[in-house]
Amino acid sequence: MAGKGTPATALLAKQKVPHQVHEYAHDPRSASYGTEASELLGLPAERVFKTLVAEVDGTLTVGVVPVAGQLDLKALAAAAGGKKAKMADVAAAERATGYVAGGISPLGHRKRLPVVLDSSADDHETIFCSGGRRGLEIELAPAELVRLANATVAPIATH
Repeated sequence: MAGKGTPATALLAKQKVPHQVHEYAHDPRSASYGTEASELLGLPAERVFKTLVAEVDGTLTVGVVPVAGQLDLKALAAAAGGKKAKMADVAAAERATGYVAGGISPLGHRKRLPVVLDSSADDHETIFCSGGRRGLEIELAPAELVRLANATVAPIATH
């Protein structure tokens, strides 16, 4: 596993973005990938962000929220300039991003998708998000994630 890059880590290296990669042994029986990452890396759940793919008015849109919270679909739709949002079909999310569920990164998608980052990310110097594989987290400054993903920042999480 070590040294095996992903589109997300390749993008960070290519753009020379300061970041750290953290690996942990993913347990396939784990019910929540984000909570597992938070616990195994010894991090507060507010700093670990999960990547969720939703459909906003028929367009796949990525919501990035703390694992301690839930994605507010109405807020995501509003932030993306749409009216209605629902969670995307897992197969469609995997096809569009090029990642498997539980390892979807907000960076390095196969197709360019709109990304909305929860505004609580700005409360932290660095945040953690999936590196594109289960058991792989990337630590980086929220501003770098916003820049690379061309993300919108909005309050899209409920706690």
